[in-house]
Amino acid sequence: MAKRDFYEVLGVPKNAGDDEIKKAYRKFAMKYHPDRNQGDAAKAAEEKFKECKEAYEMLSDPQKRAAYDQYGHAGVDPNMRGPGGAGGEAYGGFAEAFGDIFGDMFGGQRGRAGGGRQVFRGNDLSYAMEITLEEAARGKDAQIRIPSWDTCDSCHGSGAKPGTQVKPCGTCHGSGSVQMRQGFFSVQQTCPTCRGAGKVIPEPCAACQGQGRIKRQKTLEIKIPAGIDGGMRIRSANNGEPGTNGGPSGDLYIEIRLKKHDIFERDGDDLHCSVPVSFATAAMGGEIEVPTLAGKAAIDIPEGTQTGKQFRLRGKGIKGVRSSYPGDLYCHIVLETPVKLSEHQRKLLREFDESLRKGGGKHSPSGDTWTDRLKSFFS
Repeated sequence: MAKRDFYEVLGVPKNAGDDEIKKAYRKFAMKYHPDRNQGDAAKAAEEKFKECKEAYEMLSDPQKRAAYDQYGHAGVDPNMRGPGGAGGEAYGGFAEAFGDIFGDMFGGQRGRAGGGRQVFRGNDLSYAMEITLEEAARGKDAQIRIPSWDTCDSCHGSGAKPGTQVKPCGTCHGSGSVQMRQGFFSVQQTCPTCRGAGKVIPEPCAACQGQGRIKRQKTLEIKIPAGIDGGMRIRSANNGEPGTNGGPSGDLYIEIRLKKHDIFERDGDDLHCSVPVSFATAAMGGEIEVPTLAGKAAIDIPEGTQTGKQFRLRGKGIKGVRSSYPGDLYCHIVLETPVKLSEHQRKLLREFDESLRKGGGKHSPSGDTWTDRLKSFFS
């Protein structure tokens, strides 16, 4: 089958510049890459991928492009031995154009250490810390114990049995990676023998099983800032799991959880509490004491206060870690019904209730309204 024009394959004009040709090739290479086309479409995609690769190889090389522009496909056919047909690598320019595409498709959190060894960042760790509401409001200094890795005292971190030596990996020759051929192109992969370390340990250290490190417990000093809330996290840099092959350690995240408080409920920087009030105090009014995180405060209860009434004490809440001013304390009145009454108390209550009934609706501000609504509902 006759080959298509290389410029047509890449969808560029004959006067296209190098950057335009490279950009077009990358687009088609991503579209027809074998890893992105499976099933019935795989075969057709592979053929198009090869076609695009060949077109790019010829048009990205100034000498081959000039030969192609002058003689067409015959000028770059190696079997014809034309001006551009002899010499050059069969896959020239492919790795250069495709290198950063591999980075986008297969990239991970890894890097390269000296000598080409692959290094990996350690995993992050989390630690749940439960604190009281008072500790969250005022802040505190705390100590926590977490698992840690220390250098093995026996092998001094080499991983090899004392008296023996670590040897370069015979598969990757110390680079930590190998070139794997897959069809018509090759990719670089982590060495399966040393797993990217670039070295092998013929006789592992018995104390650390060849890891070069031993797991221990360590104590960390953690500063809990004033105003912190449940669900927030504190980051302790480089106190996570250690990296591999000299990679950086991960981080430790301390997750804050608030213990349930006997009196207060927190809502952001505000606090809420329920305050029980006797029937007599609610009816006649008076002064009551309410708790705050800083001590006691007084509230004037007006005459005829109903249950559910809310009183706001400004600035008696919590000053959050990102707040300029403290929140407020909301006291919710809960009318306390007397229990376990004596006969004499019952008699007094009946007499009192009767006197209220004789007084009509003036003693029950919501009673008449409720009665009217009931009549309207049933009618």
